[in-house]
Order: sequence, then C-alpha cells, then structure tokens
Amino acid sequence: MTRSELIARLTSRYPQLIQKDTELVVAEILAAIQMTLAQGKRVEIRGFGSFALNYRSPRIGRNPKTGESVLVPEKWVPHFKAGKILRERVGRLPLKPLHFLE
Repeated sequence: MTRSELIARLTSRYPQLIQKDTELVVAEILAAIQMTLAQGKRVEIRGFGSFALNYRSPRIGRNPKTGESVLVPEKWVPHFKAGKILRERVGRLPLKPLHFLE
C-alpha cells in the first residue's frame, strides 16, 4: 500500500473527511514519527509495532563495481519491530508464496 492508497482508503471509509484533510492527517502522523526518531526517541503504536533507532558501527565496505575498499561511516538507522497483534495477523496468512515472491 502506498501513501496515496492509504489516503484514498481513509477518505472512502470516512466520508465526512475531505481528501485534503486526510492528506494532512497522514502527513502529520508521518512527520511526528520522523521528528520523534530524529530526536533519538522511540515511537510505539500499540497493536501495530514500534520504531526505534539502531546504531551501526563504522566498517570497511567494498565498492561492488570496482572492488575497492571503502570506509562506511557510523550511522543510526530506523528499525521497525512488529507488535504482537500484527505478527499474529501476518502469521495467519496461507503458507503459499505471495504474488510478488513468485
């Protein structure tokens, strides 16, 4: 699902909201998550999951095109951990390959 698909779904589900209002709500939620992570804090949405930061140490990488060694600097990367309810819902999916994995 893309951002525009989410907005369209919310707009159709809640007809009292016009599309512009829905776009603003989605943008505000995503901005709040981004700002909180940028401050080094954790975001938890009960029943869905949590967003946190993982530290990656500096390391020596390799340029795949030339094979040359390159220093990859330290960095913080966002990490999502699914909540219990989300894991259970996904766990009930059939064990056949999904269309994008075929």
